[in-house]
Amino acid sequence: MAFEQLKMLNELKKAQKALANEIIEVEAGEGAVVVRVNGELKIQKIALDPEKIDFDDMAELERWLEKAIAEAYTRAQKIAQEKMTPLMGSLGLGGK
Repeated sequence: MAFEQLKMLNELKKAQKALANEIIEVEAGEGAVVVRVNGELKIQKIALDPEKIDFDDMAELERWLEKAIAEAYTRAQKIAQEKMTPLMGSLGLGGK
């Protein structure tokens, strides 16, 4: 039993490392804002297209940033859950 738990713990660590390489990219404002995060919920890049942004309307730009970041985080969390839940269950930590 202990060997199986160590094996699954090793698999869990591998999955965590793999999440760092998962890249999620979300855009808002028809490409005016692009946010890229990894599976560990770390922002990798935020890109702005000045040709698609009205800098006199900063509230709109802020909404696009908020929307893109929230969506990127939601997608990253879903990916992490899909990868980690089966492994957590195998360790008896509440997964399937």
